[in-house]
Amino acid sequence: MDNAVVLNKLESLRRCLHRIQEKTPATFAQLADNHDLQDIIVLNLERAVQLCVDIGLHIVSTMEAPAPDTMANTFVTLHKYGYLDDATAQRMIKAVGFRNTAVHAYQAIDWLIVYHIITGHLDDFRNFARQMLNLLEPQ
Repeated sequence: MDNAVVLNKLESLRRCLHRIQEKTPATFAQLADNHDLQDIIVLNLERAVQLCVDIGLHIVSTMEAPAPDTMANTFVTLHKYGYLDDATAQRMIKAVGFRNTAVHAYQAIDWLIVYHIITGHLDDFRNFARQMLNLLEPQ
């Protein structure tokens, strides 16, 4: 595994999460009424999910495991081989579902769900990052 690749992607993930936190409004109504905030937050959520998938795929590529056939299966594989705990794997699978809705059906986004994610589930990404960081080879 190339530590530098994983570390660079983890830093990008940290920046996305920071940007989301910076822009998270105090209330759901503020999010629902502000299209600029919606765009910034959803873009960074999409990026965060994609970065997690990219990190996962990089790690899976170093394992003797079949390549995942979907983004969600990246997290299934990491869990199956003991690289990711069950709770985090399940939350990341849900995050992929959100990302797919955001990318393919932006008009169908439920902003209350987005508000719930940004106010209560950013630690899911941090938990994933910590577990991936623990896999890095000592330098």
